Amino acid sequence: MPDRVKDKILSIDQSTSGTKALLFDREGNLLGRSDLPHRQITPQGGWVEHDPEEIYRNTVDAAKNLLRETGARPEEVAALGISNQRETVLAWDRITGEPVYNAVVWQCSRAEALCRALENDPRAALVPEKTGLNLSPYFSAAKLSWILQNAPGAKEKMAEGRLCCGTVDSWLVWKLTGGKSFKTDYSNASRTELFNINALEWDQELCGLFGVDPASLPEPCPSDSLFGETDFEGLFLSPISIRGVLGDSHGALFGQGCTTPGAAKATYGTGSSVMMNTGETRAAAKDGLCASIAWGRGGKVQYVLEGNINYTGAVIKWLVSQVGLLQKSREAGTLAASVPSTGGVYLVPAFTGLGAPYWDSSARAILCGMNAATGKAEIVRAAEECIAYQVADVVSLMKEQSRTGFTRLSGDGGPTRDSFLMQFQADMIGFPLQVSKIEEASGAGAAYMAGISAGLYDETVLERGGQTVYSPQMSPEERQALRDGWNKAVEQARRPVAGRDNRDT
Repeated sequence: MPDRVKDKILSIDQSTSGTKALLFDREGNLLGRSDLPHRQITPQGGWVEHDPEEIYRNTVDAAKNLLRETGARPEEVAALGISNQRETVLAWDRITGEPVYNAVVWQCSRAEALCRALENDPRAALVPEKTGLNLSPYFSAAKLSWILQNAPGAKEKMAEGRLCCGTVDSWLVWKLTGGKSFKTDYSNASRTELFNINALEWDQELCGLFGVDPASLPEPCPSDSLFGETDFEGLFLSPISIRGVLGDSHGALFGQGCTTPGAAKATYGTGSSVMMNTGETRAAAKDGLCASIAWGRGGKVQYVLEGNINYTGAVIKWLVSQVGLLQKSREAGTLAASVPSTGGVYLVPAFTGLGAPYWDSSARAILCGMNAATGKAEIVRAAEECIAYQVADVVSLMKEQSRTGFTRLSGDGGPTRDSFLMQFQADMIGFPLQVSKIEEASGAGAAYMAGISAGLYDETVLERGGQTVYSPQMSPEERQALRDGWNKAVEQARRPVAGRDNRDT
């Protein structure tokens, strides 16, 4: 039995926009959260970076703020779980601990030309076979290859055996343990295009394709492993163990209790992931979907089908920060509902290309179908609707490819508070959408994984929460007409513009 004094789980959810520290009690209830944003560094169009040191400092500070704000004592914390933005990758000096370059974010398109060049390499055919992923600048390997080719001294440090390369989880584990532990979990490793999801190991041929020395990569582990111990720079007098690590989308799947084949979820964040558990058998992903590892736990590995969308919640932030149509993101749903329709207006948010199911990095964002009657509300509604259209595209394809079929679809993330968006989403998929009442599903999943691993929780913790159900209210004919219009808009976004190579960034 665990020490009764240690009856809380600390969870770090390190996302694209910021870092959250979350505290859960011994029943799995969320006691509090503390958030710190970090800078979005954009050196040029289509490029996105984060400062790794800022992310680490925010991780430590958010945890300290959380305990102070909740009044929880450090000695009450039994273990730590980590969920993190996936595909974002960085490299650092093993001796000095200093990053050789900023973290290159999953949204970043800088590796597009590199991927095009690799398409002619015979080894490129091994990428989907061994990783379940399409060769794309979206994933970590090409971004890491770019860092190695462009960051001063990176190749030399790798040749000397002093370079560490990994996703954000491995950076945080390394920093929190004072450089004693250099590990990642199967879910994060499966998103790099360097990890063989069949053999559960870094693949020599794929590493060779991208110019990465496997010795520079972290040790891949089941998600419920002991990843090391940390005192959070003196916050804890006795170090706590890191007992659960998951990519954020995998954390949301686990947090929503989608542990059986056919259970699926859609996470609404900066981008979106639609993910379905396929059990202990890897699904044959095709036509724009990916196969990945859900997690490893209890000595077993489960797989998923997944479709990733680049811009969903970020579209609404774009309306606020770049276009100025909204003062705050939460205004979007109310304004969208103030008009009966967009009047034929569609927004295709291909700001850095299109993700699943198109995987077209050459596509460009368009706003089409406007006329003299188009106003702010119609444009905002088009922005809201494009989120639902993109998720529906992935869901439709997933239903076609799945052998188990959907047993349920759950939604999570901040945008699920937008009732207009959730109702329109249910209308577009044509069956009920169950919205989790646990908004922090990614962080909760990491906490539950760590708590189960540490012995504080049993499997019943995954049954917590509850659902708000949105049922479709739209006729099949109206749904089809709207989606036909969306499909035509997507075709326009993917069409090369005269006089310009649409692939150029």
